[in-house]
Amino acid sequence: MPALSNLAAIDAAHHFHPFSDMKKLNASGSRIIERGEGCHIFDNAGKRYLDGFAGLWCVNVGYGRKEITEAVMRQMNELPYYNTFFGTTTPPATLLAEKISAHAGEKINHVFFTGSGSEANDTWFRMARVYWAAIGKPTKKAVIARVNGYHGSTVAGASLGGMKWMHEQGDLPIAGVHHIGQPYWYAEGGDMSPEEFGLARARELEAKIDELGEDNVAAFVAEPIQGAGGVIVPPSTYWPEIARICRERNILLVCDEVICGFGRLGHWFGHQHFGVEPDLAPVAKGLSSGYLPIGGVLISDRVADVFLNEVGDFNHGFTYSGHPVCAAAALENLRIIEEEKLVERVHDDIGPYFARAWKSLEDHDMVGEVVSVGLMGAVQLAKDKKTRQRFEKPDEIGTMVRNECLERGLILRATGDRMLASPPLVITEGEVDRMVAVLREGLDAVWAKMRG
Repeated sequence: MPALSNLAAIDAAHHFHPFSDMKKLNASGSRIIERGEGCHIFDNAGKRYLDGFAGLWCVNVGYGRKEITEAVMRQMNELPYYNTFFGTTTPPATLLAEKISAHAGEKINHVFFTGSGSEANDTWFRMARVYWAAIGKPTKKAVIARVNGYHGSTVAGASLGGMKWMHEQGDLPIAGVHHIGQPYWYAEGGDMSPEEFGLARARELEAKIDELGEDNVAAFVAEPIQGAGGVIVPPSTYWPEIARICRERNILLVCDEVICGFGRLGHWFGHQHFGVEPDLAPVAKGLSSGYLPIGGVLISDRVADVFLNEVGDFNHGFTYSGHPVCAAAALENLRIIEEEKLVERVHDDIGPYFARAWKSLEDHDMVGEVVSVGLMGAVQLAKDKKTRQRFEKPDEIGTMVRNECLERGLILRATGDRMLASPPLVITEGEVDRMVAVLREGLDAVWAKMRG
């Protein structure tokens, strides 16, 4: 390996990063992360950071779990790769499908494996259309998603996502994808109560179905809690109404569990927290805690029965669908989550502790709202707490707070003027306290700068 001092230069010369302005990044230089341990990561200068974001919403069991690396090594030595095409499988892929199904609910008993959450969203998109065509409704092709939702960055995934700045690159969204409003009460609720606003936003789905025609709509997709959009926790009235509409108007309900799945909300899956039953659900991230890339689609019996009895060949798949080494990593990751009762811990113990500690930030002068579910939270920055007035340049304010935290050894994410947290499920109470204390210091520093 080249000398560590040369890595930033090599990175600038050869490595294109995701979601980055490469000219700006190369001018400042990449931060080089060398190792991780528990809830902390370390850069090549030896600086330690508390990872309040679990990598990218994904390192649920924390860093340095030798059980996973040992399981990977065993599988690499036994069978490093084989495909799941042509009537073939491997033990890890088969056992992983069984393990996931055991936690997904009575009506979900099948999994289609992919290499990522983006691939998983592309997969269910095709599945939904094939499903309706197979039962004699070939015009049901349109998919309704939400403004400011995120479903990956592939062509279909970015189209499903409702982020205009992504659509501007590549002539997106593709045909057949439509968007309705998000349940972001703080920014868009006006004089309505959260409950009233939740119903109003849910009923936009019904209006869009009427506009497009029920016989033309295949599915509605949404994250249980919007992640990249800002940890937008919907009002309590939202999901029950969405489920009612999907059921009564005969469209598939798709819950994007890529972020919310595998314990993040104190349930195995986010839809369980909100009490709804999806027809399809893409997963990834926490499936392997990010140790190796793997994703999939949970398939309800309603959909699976049609594929088993009516479709025949489903002409879709990936070289690495059910990759045996990735599946082995995921199996060991799920074993750890089960054995250490991390889902229960988030629901009953560290999740409520995090909620109380996180909520304490609401007294800060530049904080308008604090929300959390399980180990997923957001702090909404505000210019005026009483009126919910936001700052004129929200992206700049959020970035300033994030950078102040980073300088103090805490990694959080800023989406506009919302500070986001999603720490590993193994985080301790002391580490939660540290997160909150450093974020408060960061808020203080930015507030002082703004006041001159």
